Amino acid sequence: MGKSVAFVLSGGGARGALQVGALRALLEAGIKPDMLVGTSIGAANAAFFALDPSMKQLEKMEEVWAEAEKANLLPHNLLRLSLLVVMNRIKGSPNKKAIEFLRSHMPNPKITFGEIKGVRLYVIATDLHHGRVRIYGTNPAERVLDGVLASTTLPPWMPPIPRDDEILMDGGLVSNLPIEPAISQGATEIYALDLSEPRAIDLHQKGFGPLVSRMMNAVEQRVIELEMKIAEASNVPVHRIRLRSDPPVEVWEFDRHRELIQLGYEITKKHLETHGLRGRSKLGFLPNWL
Repeated sequence: MGKSVAFVLSGGGARGALQVGALRALLEAGIKPDMLVGTSIGAANAAFFALDPSMKQLEKMEEVWAEAEKANLLPHNLLRLSLLVVMNRIKGSPNKKAIEFLRSHMPNPKITFGEIKGVRLYVIATDLHHGRVRIYGTNPAERVLDGVLASTTLPPWMPPIPRDDEILMDGGLVSNLPIEPAISQGATEIYALDLSEPRAIDLHQKGFGPLVSRMMNAVEQRVIELEMKIAEASNVPVHRIRLRSDPPVEVWEFDRHRELIQLGYEITKKHLETHGLRGRSKLGFLPNWL
């Protein structure tokens, strides 16, 4: 099997703007993907980028992120929203805005995975009914939008989606940095754009909400650790690029997208330079002066 470079994009809500800058740095270094694999906001970024993995497309993605700031996609009153959902005081989706935003900003909402050319796209959701990872993209007839909506369905903002014999929700529950799914689809080298941010959790704050956040973070970090070990056992190199801001960004803080795009670019460029990572041409590695 030939070389297959995968860009793996994690979930992280508003932190996803960091990945836009990171993708620019990767392209500038001559590193291009054969495969894009994303979870949650990483699935949305991966799907949009897969339509045309170019600098021009990244400019369009920056425009979409600017519009996301105005749309108030994830309301800040998380505790109140959670209580209303638990008490069944909200019928349907408590955040139709986010769903409609994704639908309206997908350039072709009817496009299938099989119709994407030049790069393979996979997006990761959680199938609650069967307790497993759901990989969209293995069936070329499935719509990209259906996969992205399933992957980004994050309670309490959006309830799980019943579809056929599955109950689908955000892929971050089972694989927030989908390294193993990328390997299962043939990746031989991975650039992992990791948005996980344990520093955003107030370890001194008491109550049920912070406890749940710490539990979810512990599970997420453990799964990432295990998927990194799978990559090591499979002899698949993983260039894990930790995309973090200071101070940390909450998943709903879309108003910081401009600084995050620039920061993601700077972090990734520094990582590539530090580790001597450059793309390949037909003659091999690109010389450092390019």
